[in-house]
Amino acid sequence: MVAVTIWNEFRHEREDEDAAAVYPDGIHGTIAEALVDRGHEVRTATLDEPEHGLTEDVLAETDVLCWWGHTAHDEVSDDIVDRVHERVLGGMGLVVLHSGHYAKIFKRLMGTTCSLQWREDGGTERLWVVDPGHPIADGLDESIELPETEMYGEPFDVPEPDRLVFTSWFEGGEVFRSGCCYRRGSGRIFYFRPGHETYPIYEHDAIQQVLDNAVEWASPVEGAPRSFGERE
Repeated sequence: MVAVTIWNEFRHEREDEDAAAVYPDGIHGTIAEALVDRGHEVRTATLDEPEHGLTEDVLAETDVLCWWGHTAHDEVSDDIVDRVHERVLGGMGLVVLHSGHYAKIFKRLMGTTCSLQWREDGGTERLWVVDPGHPIADGLDESIELPETEMYGEPFDVPEPDRLVFTSWFEGGEVFRSGCCYRRGSGRIFYFRPGHETYPIYEHDAIQQVLDNAVEWASPVEGAPRSFGERE
């Protein structure tokens, strides 16, 4: 069992009727239900809670933090970003979802703008599993098809991934690196492109399988002791 905290900006679902119709309990609620059903210990946190719901105690009890944001990235406190950054370097996993590519924490960890091309109506998306031996691809077919989605296209201004698990193709011919694995300090990071506030992406069985696999992969791994500084 992995202790997962799902962080959601939680603005669209409260302010937009279309988003509320798709995710009446919030995107975090849908993802939480899916991960609980798969045996994980899950809590949620949102932007407008004190300390954005990411207190020292919450993060200390979190193995993997999932992050979804879109329109209010700049409202995230730099102090909270510092706190999450320190925890990731110390071993906490981070799964960044869809428009979370512009999150302060992801941009800091990547050291780049994390910019990309996009189109609201992307039509059909096919995510090809390009690293079938990776644990995040466990239990999947060779591709995942999403009938309606937002298009993200290259160039994607991120560092070259340590491992690339998924590549997306869209009806317009665009392609995108949709499943990127990184390591920063002792922490594992997975960026996963699919997701939108008005498309029921997170209700898709295969997408839920990816999220399940991702939190398992990103959870802290006991390794050899790490020590720094002058030695006697």
